Amino acid sequence: MFKKTLLAACAAALTAAPCLADEKIDPKVDPKPVIEVKADAPKIQIAILIDTSGSMDGLINQTREQLWRIVNTFATAKKEGKRPRLELALYQYGNDSIPASAHHVQKIVPLTTDLDKVSEALFKLSTNGGNEYCGAAISHALGELEWSSNPKDLKLIYIAGNEPFTQGPIAFRDAVKTSINKGIVVNTIHAGTQQQGISDSWAEAAKLADGNFLFIDSNRAVARVDAPQDAELARLSNEMNKTYIAYGRTGKESVARQEAQDKNASGMSAGSASTRAAAKASPMYRNDTWDLVDAKKGGKSVISFSDDELPAEMKPMKPEEREKYVEGKAKERAEIQAKISKLNAEREQYVQAEMKKKAADTTKTMDDALIESARGQAEKAAFSF
Repeated sequence: MFKKTLLAACAAALTAAPCLADEKIDPKVDPKPVIEVKADAPKIQIAILIDTSGSMDGLINQTREQLWRIVNTFATAKKEGKRPRLELALYQYGNDSIPASAHHVQKIVPLTTDLDKVSEALFKLSTNGGNEYCGAAISHALGELEWSSNPKDLKLIYIAGNEPFTQGPIAFRDAVKTSINKGIVVNTIHAGTQQQGISDSWAEAAKLADGNFLFIDSNRAVARVDAPQDAELARLSNEMNKTYIAYGRTGKESVARQEAQDKNASGMSAGSASTRAAAKASPMYRNDTWDLVDAKKGGKSVISFSDDELPAEMKPMKPEEREKYVEGKAKERAEIQAKISKLNAEREQYVQAEMKKKAADTTKTMDDALIESARGQAEKAAFSF
Protein backbone atom coordinates (compact mmCIF):
# COMPACT_ATOMS: atom_id res chain seq x y z
CA MET A 1 0.00 0.00 0.00
CA PHE A 2 2.66 2.48 1.03
CA LYS A 3 4.44 1.83 -2.21
CA LYS A 4 1.48 3.06 -4.15
CA THR A 5 2.85 6.51 -3.71
CA LEU A 6 6.49 5.84 -4.42
CA LEU A 7 6.39 6.77 -8.05
CA ALA A 8 3.92 9.56 -7.49
CA ALA A 9 6.31 10.75 -4.88
CA CYS A 10 9.17 10.86 -7.32
CA ALA A 11 7.23 12.52 -10.08
CA ALA A 12 5.38 14.80 -7.76
CA ALA A 13 8.57 15.60 -5.97
CA LEU A 14 9.87 17.36 -8.95
CA THR A 15 6.60 18.16 -10.53
CA ALA A 16 3.72 20.50 -10.11
CA ALA A 17 4.58 23.60 -8.19
CA PRO A 18 1.63 25.88 -7.63
CA CYS A 19 3.98 28.82 -7.22
CA LEU A 20 5.62 28.30 -10.62
CA ALA A 21 4.10 29.65 -13.79
CA ASP A 22 3.52 26.98 -16.41
CA GLU A 23 3.23 29.30 -19.34
CA LYS A 24 5.97 29.77 -21.93
CA ILE A 25 6.88 33.41 -22.39
CA ASP A 26 5.76 34.71 -25.77
CA PRO A 27 8.24 37.25 -27.18
CA LYS A 28 5.35 38.99 -28.94
CA VAL A 29 3.63 39.93 -25.73
CA ASP A 30 6.29 39.75 -23.04
CA PRO A 31 8.71 42.69 -22.85
CA LYS A 32 11.54 40.48 -21.57
CA PRO A 33 11.77 37.38 -23.79
CA VAL A 34 14.14 34.75 -22.45
CA ILE A 35 17.10 33.29 -24.26
CA GLU A 36 16.49 30.04 -26.16
CA VAL A 37 17.95 26.83 -24.76
CA LYS A 38 21.44 26.51 -26.26
CA ALA A 39 24.09 23.83 -26.22
CA ASP A 40 26.00 25.67 -23.48
CA ALA A 41 22.89 26.20 -21.36
CA PRO A 42 22.99 25.32 -17.65
CA LYS A 43 21.69 21.86 -16.85
CA ILE A 44 19.13 20.49 -14.46
CA GLN A 45 19.71 16.75 -14.17
CA ILE A 46 17.29 14.60 -12.20
CA ALA A 47 17.49 10.85 -11.67
CA ILE A 48 14.37 9.16 -10.28
CA LEU A 49 14.96 5.84 -8.51
CA ILE A 50 11.76 3.88 -7.98
CA ASP A 51 11.18 0.83 -5.84
CA THR A 52 9.13 -1.61 -7.95
CA SER A 53 9.34 -4.54 -5.57
CA GLY A 54 5.74 -4.69 -4.44
CA SER A 55 2.20 -3.81 -5.32
CA MET A 56 2.97 -0.58 -7.12
CA ASP A 57 0.23 -0.21 -9.71
CA GLY A 58 -1.47 2.74 -8.02
CA LEU A 59 1.79 4.57 -7.53
CA ILE A 60 2.95 3.93 -11.08
CA ASN A 61 -0.32 5.32 -12.42
CA GLN A 62 0.08 8.48 -10.34
CA THR A 63 3.60 8.97 -11.63
CA ARG A 64 2.54 8.48 -15.22
CA GLU A 65 -0.17 11.06 -14.75
CA GLN A 66 2.12 13.64 -13.18
CA LEU A 67 5.34 13.23 -15.13
CA TRP A 68 4.71 16.30 -17.29
CA ARG A 69 4.50 18.55 -14.29
CA ILE A 70 8.25 18.03 -13.92
CA VAL A 71 8.69 19.89 -17.17
CA ASN A 72 6.27 22.63 -16.18
CA THR A 73 7.91 23.07 -12.78
CA PHE A 74 11.11 24.17 -14.47
CA ALA A 75 9.50 25.87 -17.48
CA THR A 76 10.22 29.37 -16.17
CA ALA A 77 13.62 28.58 -14.64
CA LYS A 78 16.63 30.66 -15.64
CA LYS A 79 20.24 30.93 -14.63
CA GLU A 80 22.39 33.86 -15.69
CA GLY A 81 19.66 34.81 -18.16
CA LYS A 82 19.61 31.40 -19.85
CA ARG A 83 16.99 28.69 -20.00
CA PRO A 84 18.35 25.44 -18.53
CA ARG A 85 18.53 22.11 -20.30
CA LEU A 86 16.36 19.59 -18.42
CA GLU A 87 17.55 15.97 -18.41
CA LEU A 88 15.72 13.13 -16.68
CA ALA A 89 16.77 9.56 -15.93
CA LEU A 90 14.70 6.65 -14.62
CA TYR A 91 15.79 3.64 -12.56
CA GLN A 92 13.91 0.81 -10.92
CA TYR A 93 15.22 -1.22 -8.01
CA GLY A 94 14.07 -4.01 -5.71
CA ASN A 95 12.51 -6.06 -8.51
CA ASP A 96 13.21 -9.81 -8.70
CA SER A 97 13.11 -9.67 -12.50
CA ILE A 98 16.46 -7.84 -12.30
CA PRO A 99 19.46 -10.16 -11.68
CA ALA A 100 20.98 -10.32 -8.21
CA SER A 101 24.37 -9.72 -9.84
CA ALA A 102 23.07 -6.22 -10.67
CA HIS A 103 21.82 -5.76 -7.09
CA HIS A 104 18.25 -5.84 -8.46
CA VAL A 105 18.90 -2.35 -9.89
CA GLN A 106 18.19 -1.38 -13.51
CA LYS A 107 18.78 1.78 -15.51
CA ILE A 108 15.67 2.13 -17.64
CA VAL A 109 16.34 5.51 -19.26
CA PRO A 110 19.68 7.37 -19.11
CA LEU A 111 19.81 11.13 -18.61
CA THR A 112 17.98 12.50 -21.63
CA THR A 113 16.12 15.52 -22.94
CA ASP A 114 13.76 13.16 -24.78
CA LEU A 115 11.02 13.23 -22.18
CA ASP A 116 8.72 11.07 -24.29
CA LYS A 117 11.15 8.20 -23.71
CA VAL A 118 10.78 8.64 -19.96
CA SER A 119 6.99 8.61 -20.26
CA GLU A 120 7.11 5.54 -22.48
CA ALA A 121 9.27 3.72 -19.93
CA LEU A 122 6.90 4.56 -17.09
CA PHE A 123 4.00 3.04 -18.99
CA LYS A 124 5.99 -0.17 -19.43
CA LEU A 125 6.88 -0.60 -15.76
CA SER A 126 5.58 -3.65 -13.94
CA THR A 127 5.96 -4.80 -10.35
CA ASN A 128 7.56 -7.86 -8.79
CA GLY A 129 8.74 -8.80 -5.33
CA GLY A 130 12.40 -8.39 -4.50
CA ASN A 131 15.18 -7.05 -2.30
CA GLU A 132 15.39 -3.28 -1.98
CA TYR A 133 18.98 -2.09 -1.82
CA CYS A 134 18.97 1.69 -1.60
CA GLY A 135 22.74 2.08 -1.32
CA ALA A 136 23.19 -0.03 -4.44
CA ALA A 137 20.54 1.92 -6.36
CA ILE A 138 22.28 5.21 -5.59
CA SER A 139 25.68 3.74 -6.43
CA HIS A 140 24.46 2.50 -9.83
CA ALA A 141 22.96 5.89 -10.69
CA LEU A 142 26.17 7.67 -9.69
CA GLY A 143 28.40 5.42 -11.76
CA GLU A 144 26.26 4.75 -14.82
CA LEU A 145 24.80 8.14 -15.70
CA GLU A 146 26.60 10.93 -17.57
CA TRP A 147 26.50 13.56 -14.86
CA SER A 148 27.64 17.07 -15.65
CA SER A 149 31.09 18.04 -14.40
CA ASN A 150 30.02 21.69 -14.13
CA PRO A 151 29.61 22.58 -10.44
CA LYS A 152 27.08 25.26 -11.38
CA ASP A 153 24.60 22.71 -12.79
CA LEU A 154 21.83 21.26 -10.63
CA LYS A 155 22.18 17.50 -10.13
CA LEU A 156 19.56 15.66 -8.08
CA ILE A 157 18.67 12.08 -7.18
CA TYR A 158 15.25 11.21 -5.78
CA ILE A 159 14.99 7.71 -4.34
CA ALA A 160 11.61 6.43 -3.17
CA GLY A 161 10.72 3.39 -1.09
CA ASN A 162 9.75 2.17 2.34
CA GLU A 163 12.08 -0.61 3.45
CA PRO A 164 15.09 0.10 5.71
CA PHE A 165 17.70 2.16 3.89
CA THR A 166 20.44 0.00 5.38
CA GLN A 167 19.77 -3.10 3.29
CA GLY A 168 22.09 -4.51 0.63
CA PRO A 169 25.81 -5.08 -0.05
CA ILE A 170 26.67 -1.40 -0.65
CA ALA A 171 26.58 0.81 2.43
CA PHE A 172 24.34 3.81 1.87
CA ARG A 173 26.73 6.05 3.80
CA ASP A 174 29.48 5.30 1.28
CA ALA A 175 27.09 5.88 -1.64
CA VAL A 176 25.90 9.28 -0.44
CA LYS A 177 29.46 10.33 0.40
CA THR A 178 30.39 9.63 -3.22
CA SER A 179 27.38 11.63 -4.38
CA ILE A 180 28.44 14.70 -2.43
CA ASN A 181 31.98 14.44 -3.80
CA LYS A 182 30.41 14.58 -7.28
CA GLY A 183 28.17 17.50 -6.39
CA ILE A 184 25.01 15.38 -6.65
CA VAL A 185 22.31 15.89 -4.01
CA VAL A 186 20.37 12.80 -2.86
CA ASN A 187 16.80 13.27 -1.64
CA THR A 188 14.89 10.46 0.03
CA ILE A 189 11.17 9.81 -0.14
CA HIS A 190 9.85 7.50 2.54
CA ALA A 191 6.42 6.06 1.88
CA GLY A 192 5.31 5.90 5.47
CA THR A 193 5.46 7.82 8.72
CA GLN A 194 8.09 10.36 9.64
CA GLN A 195 9.21 8.33 12.64
CA GLN A 196 9.57 5.14 10.64
CA GLY A 197 11.58 7.00 8.03
CA ILE A 198 13.89 8.27 10.74
CA SER A 199 14.21 4.82 12.32
CA ASP A 200 14.98 3.21 8.95
CA SER A 201 17.73 5.73 8.10
CA TRP A 202 15.92 7.53 5.26
CA ALA A 203 16.36 10.80 7.15
CA GLU A 204 20.03 10.13 7.87
CA ALA A 205 20.77 9.37 4.20
CA ALA A 206 19.25 12.66 3.06
CA LYS A 207 21.08 14.61 5.74
CA LEU A 208 24.45 13.09 4.80
CA ALA A 209 23.77 13.88 1.12
CA ASP A 210 22.73 17.51 1.70
CA GLY A 211 19.26 16.56 0.51
CA ASN A 212 15.70 16.57 1.78
CA PHE A 213 14.03 13.79 3.73
CA LEU A 214 10.41 13.58 2.64
CA PHE A 215 7.59 11.40 3.92
CA ILE A 216 4.10 11.12 2.56
CA ASP A 217 0.60 9.88 3.24
CA SER A 218 0.63 6.93 0.88
CA ASN A 219 -3.13 6.42 1.09
CA ARG A 220 -4.10 9.85 -0.18
CA ALA A 221 -4.78 10.22 -3.88
CA VAL A 222 -3.47 13.19 -5.80
CA ALA A 223 -6.26 15.69 -6.41
CA ARG A 224 -7.57 16.09 -9.96
CA VAL A 225 -9.34 19.12 -11.36
CA ASP A 226 -10.86 19.08 -14.83
CA ALA A 227 -11.05 22.55 -16.37
CA PRO A 228 -13.04 24.23 -19.18
CA GLN A 229 -9.79 24.73 -21.13
CA ASP A 230 -8.92 21.02 -21.31
CA ALA A 231 -10.63 20.22 -24.61
CA GLU A 232 -9.04 23.13 -26.48
CA LEU A 233 -5.62 22.37 -25.02
CA ALA A 234 -5.92 18.79 -26.27
CA ARG A 235 -6.84 20.05 -29.73
CA LEU A 236 -3.92 22.47 -29.84
CA SER A 237 -1.56 19.74 -28.70
CA ASN A 238 -2.62 17.61 -31.66
CA GLU A 239 -2.21 20.59 -34.00
CA MET A 240 1.30 21.19 -32.70
CA ASN A 241 2.26 17.61 -33.59
CA LYS A 242 1.71 18.52 -37.25
CA THR A 243 4.57 21.03 -37.06
CA TYR A 244 7.17 18.35 -36.33
CA ILE A 245 9.40 17.31 -39.24
CA ALA A 246 10.92 13.92 -38.49
CA TYR A 247 14.36 13.21 -39.88
CA GLY A 248 16.90 10.38 -39.69
CA ARG A 249 16.45 6.71 -38.98
CA THR A 250 14.64 7.29 -35.65
CA GLY A 251 12.31 10.02 -36.90
CA LYS A 252 9.23 7.93 -37.62
CA GLU A 253 9.70 5.98 -34.40
CA SER A 254 9.91 9.20 -32.41
CA VAL A 255 6.75 10.61 -34.04
CA ALA A 256 4.92 7.42 -33.08
CA ARG A 257 6.26 7.71 -29.52
CA GLN A 258 5.09 11.31 -29.27
CA GLU A 259 1.57 10.37 -30.38
CA ALA A 260 1.53 7.37 -28.04
CA GLN A 261 2.44 9.53 -25.03
CA ASP A 262 -0.33 11.98 -25.98
CA LYS A 263 -2.77 9.07 -25.84
CA ASN A 264 -1.29 7.79 -22.58
CA ALA A 265 -1.68 11.20 -20.95
CA SER A 266 -5.25 11.68 -22.17
CA GLY A 267 -6.06 8.16 -21.02
CA MET A 268 -5.10 9.11 -17.45
CA SER A 269 -7.22 12.27 -17.22
CA ALA A 270 -8.12 15.45 -19.07
CA GLY A 271 -5.91 17.37 -16.65
CA SER A 272 -2.96 15.12 -17.41
CA ALA A 273 -3.39 15.75 -21.13
CA SER A 274 -3.48 19.50 -20.49
CA THR A 275 -0.35 19.32 -18.37
CA ARG A 276 1.41 17.49 -21.19
CA ALA A 277 0.22 20.06 -23.71
CA ALA A 278 1.71 22.83 -21.58
CA ALA A 279 4.95 20.86 -21.28
CA LYS A 280 5.14 20.43 -25.05
CA ALA A 281 4.79 24.20 -25.43
CA SER A 282 7.64 24.89 -23.01
CA PRO A 283 11.37 25.25 -23.75
CA MET A 284 12.04 22.11 -21.72
CA TYR A 285 10.44 19.88 -24.38
CA ARG A 286 13.28 19.46 -26.88
CA ASN A 287 13.43 17.00 -29.77
CA ASP A 288 16.43 18.15 -31.76
CA THR A 289 17.61 14.56 -32.27
CA TRP A 290 14.69 13.78 -34.58
CA ASP A 291 12.81 17.02 -35.40
CA LEU A 292 14.18 19.48 -37.97
CA VAL A 293 12.55 22.51 -36.35
CA ASP A 294 14.23 21.87 -33.01
CA ALA A 295 17.46 20.84 -34.73
CA LYS A 296 17.55 24.18 -36.54
CA LYS A 297 16.91 26.01 -33.26
CA GLY A 298 19.83 24.09 -31.82
CA GLY A 299 22.15 25.43 -34.49
CA LYS A 300 22.03 22.75 -37.19
CA SER A 301 21.74 23.84 -40.82
CA VAL A 302 18.81 22.44 -42.76
CA ILE A 303 20.86 22.17 -45.94
CA SER A 304 23.42 19.99 -44.13
CA PHE A 305 21.00 17.06 -44.05
CA SER A 306 21.23 14.51 -46.86
CA ASP A 307 18.23 13.44 -48.92
CA ASP A 308 18.25 10.07 -47.15
CA GLU A 309 17.73 11.78 -43.79
CA LEU A 310 14.83 13.96 -44.91
CA PRO A 311 11.12 13.08 -45.02
CA ALA A 312 9.60 12.27 -48.42
CA GLU A 313 7.87 15.64 -48.83
CA MET A 314 11.18 17.52 -48.54
CA LYS A 315 13.34 15.44 -50.87
CA PRO A 316 12.17 17.12 -54.12
CA MET A 317 12.71 20.61 -52.65
CA LYS A 318 15.61 22.86 -53.48
CA PRO A 319 17.87 23.94 -50.56
CA GLU A 320 16.20 27.35 -50.21
CA GLU A 321 12.76 25.70 -50.34
CA ARG A 322 13.77 23.36 -47.55
CA GLU A 323 14.83 26.29 -45.40
CA LYS A 324 11.54 28.08 -45.98
CA TYR A 325 9.56 24.91 -45.26
CA VAL A 326 11.25 24.45 -41.87
CA GLU A 327 10.90 28.15 -41.06
CA GLY A 328 7.19 27.95 -41.87
CA LYS A 329 6.69 25.01 -39.51
CA ALA A 330 8.67 26.81 -36.81
CA LYS A 331 6.46 29.89 -37.12
CA GLU A 332 3.33 27.77 -37.03
CA ARG A 333 4.54 25.97 -33.92
CA ALA A 334 5.43 29.21 -32.15
CA GLU A 335 1.91 30.51 -32.75
CA ILE A 336 0.37 27.33 -31.34
CA GLN A 337 2.71 27.38 -28.35
CA ALA A 338 1.67 30.95 -27.59
CA LYS A 339 -2.00 29.93 -27.66
CA ILE A 340 -1.31 26.96 -25.39
CA SER A 341 0.65 29.13 -22.95
CA LYS A 342 -2.12 31.70 -22.73
CA LEU A 343 -4.82 29.06 -22.34
CA ASN A 344 -2.79 27.12 -19.79
CA ALA A 345 -2.34 30.26 -17.69
CA GLU A 346 -6.12 30.60 -17.62
CA ARG A 347 -6.43 26.94 -16.73
CA GLU A 348 -3.98 27.30 -13.84
CA GLN A 349 -6.02 30.15 -12.38
CA TYR A 350 -9.15 28.03 -12.58
CA VAL A 351 -7.45 24.98 -11.03
CA GLN A 352 -5.96 26.98 -8.17
CA ALA A 353 -9.36 28.51 -7.40
CA GLU A 354 -10.96 25.07 -7.36
CA MET A 355 -8.19 23.67 -5.17
CA LYS A 356 -8.76 26.42 -2.61
CA LYS A 357 -12.34 25.25 -2.25
CA LYS A 358 -10.99 21.84 -1.24
CA ALA A 359 -8.30 23.18 1.08
CA ALA A 360 -9.94 21.89 4.25
CA ASP A 361 -7.73 18.78 4.18
CA THR A 362 -4.24 20.02 5.01
CA THR A 363 -2.56 16.60 4.92
CA LYS A 364 0.70 16.88 3.02
CA THR A 365 1.08 14.85 -0.15
CA MET A 366 4.07 14.11 -2.34
CA ASP A 367 3.19 17.04 -4.55
CA ASP A 368 3.52 19.53 -1.71
CA ALA A 369 6.67 18.11 -0.16
CA LEU A 370 8.65 17.33 -3.28
CA ILE A 371 7.89 20.48 -5.20
CA GLU A 372 9.01 22.48 -2.22
CA SER A 373 12.19 20.39 -2.19
CA ALA A 374 13.05 20.71 -5.88
CA ARG A 375 12.32 24.42 -6.02
CA GLY A 376 14.37 25.13 -2.92
CA GLN A 377 17.37 23.22 -4.22
CA ALA A 378 17.15 24.93 -7.60
CA GLU A 379 17.13 28.35 -5.94
CA LYS A 380 20.06 27.30 -3.75
CA ALA A 381 21.94 26.55 -6.98
CA ALA A 382 21.18 30.12 -8.19
CA PHE A 383 18.35 29.23 -10.55
CA SER A 384 15.57 31.81 -10.59
CA PHE A 385 11.89 31.38 -11.42
